[in-house]
Amino acid sequence: MSITSRIGSKGMFATSMFYAVVGIVFLILLPMSGFAPHIGLLGIISLVTAYGLFTKRTWSFWLVVILFISATTFAVLMIYNVMATELLTTSVMIAFLVLTWIFTGYAMLKRKTLGD
Repeated sequence: MSITSRIGSKGMFATSMFYAVVGIVFLILLPMSGFAPHIGLLGIISLVTAYGLFTKRTWSFWLVVILFISATTFAVLMIYNVMATELLTTSVMIAFLVLTWIFTGYAMLKRKTLGD
């Protein structure tokens, strides 16, 4: 049994892997940010969401919604604060923002497959 057949579709597998990678990256960046609690919280919630999507839990949809709101707020504030000074950070935050919207939209479209 392959991993993608377990999760149901390649799109949902990609969505859960996106949240897993984001969670790991945020936890890696945690010490570099001076242990900012919002980065740690986003990382932990992203990892829990990845697990929930991978195992098709119905509650994972609500974590996706929570992450959509908080990740959008975080990314927009970061873009606003460093737009003129750090091009790389601004580019990464824009990519993160767009990917968050894409994967949230996909998870919302496929939310009926959660909890099977």
